[in-house]
Amino acid sequence: MFEHFDATLLARIQFAFTVSFHIIFPAFSIGLASYLAVLEGLYLWTKKPVYLELFDFWKTIFALAFGMGVVSGIVMSYQFGTNWSVFSDKAGPVIGPLMGYEVLSAFFLEAGFLGVMLFGRKRVGPGLHFFATLMVAFGTLMSATWILSVNSWMQTPAGFAMNDKGQFVPTDWWAIIFNPSFPYRFTHMVLAAYLTTALVVGAVGAWHLLRRTAPLRAGTMFSMAMGMIAVVAPIQIFAGDMHGLNTLEHQPTKVMAMEGHFESHPDGAPLILFGIPDQENQRIDYAVQIPKLSSLILKHDLNAPLNGLDTVARDKQPPVAVVFWSFRVMIALGFAMLGLGLFSLYCRFRGTLYQNAWLHRFALVMGPAGFVAVLAGWITTEVGRQPYTVYGHLLTADSISPISAPAVGASLVAFVIVYFLVFGAGTFYILRLMGRLPRDPEPHLGQGPIRSAGITPAPALAENHAKHGGAHHGA
Repeated sequence: MFEHFDATLLARIQFAFTVSFHIIFPAFSIGLASYLAVLEGLYLWTKKPVYLELFDFWKTIFALAFGMGVVSGIVMSYQFGTNWSVFSDKAGPVIGPLMGYEVLSAFFLEAGFLGVMLFGRKRVGPGLHFFATLMVAFGTLMSATWILSVNSWMQTPAGFAMNDKGQFVPTDWWAIIFNPSFPYRFTHMVLAAYLTTALVVGAVGAWHLLRRTAPLRAGTMFSMAMGMIAVVAPIQIFAGDMHGLNTLEHQPTKVMAMEGHFESHPDGAPLILFGIPDQENQRIDYAVQIPKLSSLILKHDLNAPLNGLDTVARDKQPPVAVVFWSFRVMIALGFAMLGLGLFSLYCRFRGTLYQNAWLHRFALVMGPAGFVAVLAGWITTEVGRQPYTVYGHLLTADSISPISAPAVGASLVAFVIVYFLVFGAGTFYILRLMGRLPRDPEPHLGQGPIRSAGITPAPALAENHAKHGGAHHGA
């Protein structure tokens, strides 16, 4: 069935499919591990049971997401040997140790303390248990550090030399680890993980507020999530802008594709909002654009010249349509997150954070937005790097294993079937858990409002708690 397909294209699709499934779990678990640490810290500080109850609720979901992330990640490392053995041979001296450090210093740290975090509160005491939670959170960040260092080096390679076998040989490990794009990618990805988690937590809280179940717990998590989004979303937009400027410096062709600039603009480039890229004819059809705004954003000068893809050979251009649209999806969702954060601030200052159904519906709809934005961002990054695996040095076509298209195609079909069955079932179970937030314990219903991330819930919520608590005691 796959005899007439290109093996390189099928291998790229296979890796893209598996990494797309994989990335949604680390993007969630990185932020959720930090959220668990915050919840336990607040419980130890305030002694308010609601934080411990939320910790117990989310730790089960974290364990499932962490497990699925580990399993889906192992598959990708095998593909380096099966589908990309030439890349592994040539780049292995650089990326091999970095990925080994990820396992030794990060994954072992996460896995070593995960059991204590999940099952050891009554066995090790509150202080050591909190330390275990912090170590799990730190381990997720360390894991992201090493993986993003590997990917960033492939985007902006530094600190290496080529030997007589065509291999990348390390000459400066500091330059390799802290390559030119690493600080920007790491910051952008970690903030994306925190936003992804905040959107999920906020959506769960909004769902239960709309259903009027567990208002104390739902209100607490919703307030914390909206506060995080209001703070992090504008920071992420700024970090993304800085990352874009770094990409312009080191990977200008990728930015040309992101902006849809087929032509050079010596007197200021327009910002193309929408259009249909036509790579064959090197133009954007039906373009909706704002004159010179792209030059202002990228060069901080309305009349600054910007080169276009007409300065790049056709065989060195990335697939423009994919990069152009994935970038716009990411940007649109980023501003939608900013809008949600601002709307929540408005409702918070009006005292309607827990009563505004439109805010709750908005938060519920935005629940998956973080995952979509992360996927769109990685598509922009990886497809925009083409036709290279190591940017400017090793072509993707020269990285593939000597493998036939039918073999790659058969394994791709197997991956699609197994992934949708296994991880689809796991995701469905996580969603079921999210929909089963236990009702507020009766003894706490009459105690009035609590402070959630420094914010006092609205009096109406407290009155509702007191009313139900009074009814219970009267009965």
